[in-house]
Amino acid sequence: MKLLRYGAKGKEKPGVLDKEGRIRDLSGIIADISGETISPKSLTRLAKIKPESLPLVRGTPRIGPCVANPQKFIAIGLNYSDHAAESNLPVPPEPVVFTKHVSCISGPDDDVTIPPKSKKSDWEVELGVIIGTRAKNIKKKDALAHVAGYCTINDLSEREFQIERAGQWTKGKSYDTFGPIGPWLVTTDEVKDPQKLKLWLELNGKKVQDGSTSTMVFGVAHIVAYLSQFFTLMPGDIITTGTPPGVGMGMKPQRFLKPGDVMRIGIEGLGVQQQKVVRDK
Repeated sequence: MKLLRYGAKGKEKPGVLDKEGRIRDLSGIIADISGETISPKSLTRLAKIKPESLPLVRGTPRIGPCVANPQKFIAIGLNYSDHAAESNLPVPPEPVVFTKHVSCISGPDDDVTIPPKSKKSDWEVELGVIIGTRAKNIKKKDALAHVAGYCTINDLSEREFQIERAGQWTKGKSYDTFGPIGPWLVTTDEVKDPQKLKLWLELNGKKVQDGSTSTMVFGVAHIVAYLSQFFTLMPGDIITTGTPPGVGMGMKPQRFLKPGDVMRIGIEGLGVQQQKVVRDK
């Protein structure tokens, strides 16, 4: 299934895509797409419903973040060896873990607002993992059973805040709108292997990132099991798993986002996002 949330910001309703790519309303079945409604039991129930039997959503409503109210938004850094190289950093021996505050989450096509004095805002296409079952001290072989689905994420980053302001990655990753998520949560039955997905990002129509999750240093199962050693992963939690090369920081000369830029990003089978860059006041 491809689950989504549509409608005005803060008033999103749950939906599902039908076979023709049209939105069908799920609000008569569940209150929202959230940790409470993406458990294995709930997803099994939803899978039995024929989308064509649900009300058709007409027009082109705004698409919101594909999961509501996550407790945690966890990120993995330097998880592609070629991205580590373009960042002039070594490949880490263990996953580099940091957080993006949940207040940065936005819809996949919402404008991205860069900070008023930002000079080094950057893009990062990443595979998102959405937890469906509580995970604590789990083994790698069991990890994927705790995943509800996958999504496209743009892990936006203000490099000055991230690197030049006393080394705190979280403050370079958490500005409002720096976490576009979606357009939809694709359940695991539609993703045969999360380590065989193409992902890409275009800036103003030019492809600048073009990679594959096959080149991750640490795969999804490893990451989920690893994180569960340090804190409990809860249903609805989001993990963004690192980016391939092609970010602005790694270009020669470096190229960072400016007002008017348009990013278009996608992951094979998981949908496409598009954001226009504006400067915050």
